This record gives sequence, structure tokens and C-alpha cells, in this order.
Amino acid sequence: SAGYTPLAQYYSAVTDDLTTRDPRLDAASARMIASGTAIRSINPAHFDQELRRIHELSLVAFRDNFLYTPLPESSFLTQYRQIQERLIPDLVLLAERAGQLVGYVFAVPDYAQELRREPITTIIVKTLAVLPERANAGLGALLLGNVHDAGRCLGFKRAIHALMHESNKSLNLS
Repeated sequence: SAGYTPLAQYYSAVTDDLTTRDPRLDAASARMIASGTAIRSINPAHFDQELRRIHELSLVAFRDNFLYTPLPESSFLTQYRQIQERLIPDLVLLAERAGQLVGYVFAVPDYAQELRREPITTIIVKTLAVLPERANAGLGALLLGNVHDAGRCLGFKRAIHALMHESNKSLNLS
């Protein structure tokens, strides 16, 4: 009644079955391997260096997103250092080609379950980013599938894909 209207819609989605794997991921995996792309877990021993690479990729991957404002590297490092001790390396996957980071997925356990005195059975896929190049087609889906697999292997039962903008390509993956 005051004249406000929504600027945008954001969605989150729940995947209740981490055992289901998209059959198209095998072809995407083969393409990535053929292109020299390797996927690995974040290395906690080089946490700041890894974060700097993630920050650099994020500046490119998100620059055209609605309401995006770049975060200075120092602020980015400060934010992520706060969760370093609770991070599970296998839930943060980095895709590299020829020594360059070309994509990543960042997931964390749903620690709110712990606050509610529940067992932690859910991972939250916080960020998925891929450099916008044709050579990376399918990499986002592959990273998401791999983090689901990692979550399942670690004993998690479901995943929340958090806060996706209504026009974001990630909605198609979720």
C-alpha cells in the first residue's frame, strides 16, 4: 500500500535425495577431462591462497548479476576465515584447467540444524561459479553433482541450493 514493488525474486530449493545422479554428468565429465579440467577439494593448508583465487573468479563470474557489487578481497578473506575451522574440504570443490581456476562450488553443513539440537543431515550449496566461456559448458552441473556425491559419501542426506536469482542459470541446475 506504500507503493513498494519487488525488485527481484530469489529462490532456494531442496534436494532430498543425494543418491540420484544426472546421467548427463558422465558426458560432461568426459568433456572436462578431455579439455584438461581437473576437479579437486580445497586445500586447507593453503586456505588464503585458495580464497584469493575463488575471489578473483567470483569477480568475473558474478559481475553481470543483478545488484552485484564487488567485495574487496580483504573483506572476502575476513568473511570466509570465520568459517575456516568448520569447513569440510570435500564440500568445496575447485575446477582447474592449465593452472587456472575455471569454476568452484562452495557448500557447508547446515549448522542451523545443530543449533536446533538436530543431527546435521543437510549441506547448503552456498555458491556455484563458473567462468563464462563455452569451454566450461556443463561444468556447473558437474560441480553440483560432485558436491552432492561428496555430501552423500560424508553421510549427508539432502542439499539446499540457496538463494538463486529468478533469472540465474543455477535455477536450471537445481
